[in-house]
Amino acid sequence: MQNSHDSDDGALVVLSGGQDSTTCLYWAFEKFGAERVAAVSFDYAQRHKVELQSAAQICALSGTPHHILPINTFSALGGNALTADIPVDQYSGEESTRLPNTFVPGRNVIFLSYAAALAFQLNYHHLVTGVAQTDYSGYPDCRENTLKSLQQTLSLGMDYALTIHTPLMHLSKKQTVQLAQQLNALPALGLSHTCYNGIRPGCGECPACVLRAKGFAEAGIADPLFSQNSG
Repeated sequence: MQNSHDSDDGALVVLSGGQDSTTCLYWAFEKFGAERVAAVSFDYAQRHKVELQSAAQICALSGTPHHILPINTFSALGGNALTADIPVDQYSGEESTRLPNTFVPGRNVIFLSYAAALAFQLNYHHLVTGVAQTDYSGYPDCRENTLKSLQQTLSLGMDYALTIHTPLMHLSKKQTVQLAQQLNALPALGLSHTCYNGIRPGCGECPACVLRAKGFAEAGIADPLFSQNSG
């Protein structure tokens, strides 16, 4: 999906305020130039809505134009731990064939559809998202084949050339941490939010916290989220 592109094209990063999307923001700075990058976040009444504050702080730190779009449909649908009053599953998904209850059906498809519409308005032809197939919870809307199909659908549906970039697709959490270090994104990661339970700096038990801790530990790098929020 990461095709060659005109260097004058702009890129819109889907920024949740979490570790992966923040790393992708800095990847986009290097790929397209910081002056040609904007970010979009979504307020979908998520349990961990504090992530929107993190996204705003990260954009303020990096001087990135930031758009926040509201979506109330996921909350109306409910049925998952991120948009309804359901305890978060305390497992990473590796030992089970069923999807964890943090899976929000259609979320990434909807997010990227709205992001594509905004990119159209901005005259940007590149979308960047932090989805990954590895070290993840098995979400089907994070798979490469899903994103390839969606890229074609959005381009055809708007008659507008779009490329969806997924720089973390085949990276482990360890490799993602190492990439963030190479991109000088660690200070921004200190502002990021990962915990599904909406606790800062983290509950340490939900799948998102467990995977984040594993990645930093395996990379041998201190997580700035905790060093910047200690004391």
